[in-house]
This record gives sequence, C-alpha cells and structure tokens, in this order.
Amino acid sequence: MISRKYQNDQDQWRIRKFLQEVFLKNGRHEFSWPVYRWDYWCWHVNANLFHFDLSAAIFLWQDDQGRPISMLNPDSPGEVFIQVDPDFRSTELEVEMMAMAEMQYALTQPDGRQKLTIWCPIGDELRKDLLTRRGYTRQPGKEYQHRRKNTQAIPEAPIPQGYKIRPLEGEDELPARSWVSWKAFHPDEPDSTYKGWEWYRNVQCAPLYRRDLDLVAVAPDGELAAFCTVWFDEATASAAFEPVGTHPAHQRRGLGKALMVEGLRRAHALGATLVTVGSYSEEAGALYDSVGFSEYDVNEPWVKNW
Repeated sequence: MISRKYQNDQDQWRIRKFLQEVFLKNGRHEFSWPVYRWDYWCWHVNANLFHFDLSAAIFLWQDDQGRPISMLNPDSPGEVFIQVDPDFRSTELEVEMMAMAEMQYALTQPDGRQKLTIWCPIGDELRKDLLTRRGYTRQPGKEYQHRRKNTQAIPEAPIPQGYKIRPLEGEDELPARSWVSWKAFHPDEPDSTYKGWEWYRNVQCAPLYRRDLDLVAVAPDGELAAFCTVWFDEATASAAFEPVGTHPAHQRRGLGKALMVEGLRRAHALGATLVTVGSYSEEAGALYDSVGFSEYDVNEPWVKNW
C-alpha cells in the first residue's frame, strides 16, 4: 500500500470508479462521497469557488495493482473528507490519513495556530475514537444525507396554478438560472455582490450532468422561479438532488416539492432505486421528508486546533 498525489486526468476516472465501488460496498450509505458529489465538487465547488490544484490537494492510497483504496480530499479550505474502501480499512490506515491531512490541509489562524476540520459519520466509532485521541472535538452542526428508496410510490404534488415545470433550455437561459440560484441562496445579500452567470457552464461540464434532469419552475410571467438538478449514476442505480432552491418571491407555494416529485419520476424512469439529498437545515429537511426522504445518514464536523 502506497500513497501518492493526484497525477492526471486518468486519476479523475480512477477516483470516480473507486467512489462508485465504495458506495456499493457501503450499501449505498454515504459513509464516503457518492460520485455525484465528487462531480459537483470538481466542476462547481472547486472550479468556481476554491480553485484547488488537484495535483496538490488530492491524495490517493493504492494497492499493489495500483487501484485506489482510500482518498483524502478537501471540501473547502481547512476542511477534509476521508474516503476509504471498507475492505482495506484499518486503524493504521486511518491514522496515516489523519496525519497526512494535518500536514497538508490545516489552515493557519491569525494567531499562528493551526486548525483542521475532519468530517465523520455519526456512527463511525473507530474514526471518532481516533479523532478524540488525536485531539479533535466534535462541533455543532450536522450534515444530513436524506435517503429515499425510489421503489416506493412517488407522492402527488400539484404544480401551482400558472406555473410550469420543464428542463432548463439552452445557454440563453443560463443567466436566468444563475440569477434565481443567487436569490434563493443569498436572499439577504445586496444584488451588487452578484458575480454573473458564467459559472454555470462549469456545472454543465460534469460527467453526470444531464440537461433533461436540470429542472426549473417557470412563473406565469415567464421568469424562472425555482430549480432542482438531479444527478443520475447508472453504475449504482442511484440519483441525487443537488441543489434545490426557490426564489424568495415564490416560496411557500409548493414549487420545491413539485420539482422534486418530477425529479423522482424522471429518476425512476432511468432506473434509480435510491435517491438522496443533502441538507443542513430543519426547513430543508421538512421539505425532503414530505416527499418520502424519511431516512438519513449524518456527518459531523470534528475540529482540532494546535
């Protein structure tokens, strides 16, 4: 078993296959990232926001045949996820990965101290014990990964009168799609801080992206009012919603639920037997529960300062 840095585009495809295999080995529970999350991170979060150099930011451990068995990757600066094939998991490997994370990902604070956040599944007693021994403490806040078996009946969700749901159209509609996303996720920020729509081109370059699964709700006046993007992975027969949002002027009308129901129908038609969606808030969790996401996995942040 050896560790190395990310090298080239071939590693991109090795990582995607590795994450698909690990997701299946874990019973399609999100004890590691599903491949859609890797895609979304690479082509949106990193490409548009953080601009990590993958050759410096991604570390792989591989077996004697060169196949990945574990990976360290950042989410945001100072924040890291540990991805491990359960067939190769050991205390020694986890400790080695944590030590590498502390060396490579820690943020230097204004007072000169170092800080690192490692995310851990709530039921992972081995990792929690090792984190505690290394001086990490569990912090407030949870990442919920809601799950829905898409073999169960899909609920009805009437579309509000005057609205219609359809896939996103051509590039001419990207400015409107970007704007409604801005208003949904930055309702209290001044519009002067809006930075444009070109970022959405990167999202559309992700391998799992499909225009027919990029859904929008159109208001009676023709403006985009809400959106959800569905990511379908044929290799794991799973789909995921990321993101889901509604313009503040159109909230509390059932648009989010109607969009998700349409997304569930399309995912079911493609063969997805499991659908997931992440959240950090009770309001989002209530929406997801209303369309059958009654189970969930939980990740928690553990922080070390030194």
